[in-house]
Amino acid sequence: MDKRVIFDFEVDFTNGGGIQGQEFRLDIDSDDISDEELAKYIVKDMRLLMVGEVRILNKRIISEKHKRKPSDEDIEK
Repeated sequence: MDKRVIFDFEVDFTNGGGIQGQEFRLDIDSDDISDEELAKYIVKDMRLLMVGEVRILNKRIISEKHKRKPSDEDIEK
């Protein structure tokens, strides 16, 4: 069975404001992922700019089939 991480996140922007996500699910390739890696993924995948602090909350790993097809970038790795 594939691994996924479920977590909440909060992103603050340096020019004010922010966004939040609850129960966000992400396919992962191993049994764990660091908060720093998750933060980088969110910022890159959502193409966020002027990001200040990113907080990862309530993180847990589950066994569940991956939902997202690999991108060309993932395949090249």
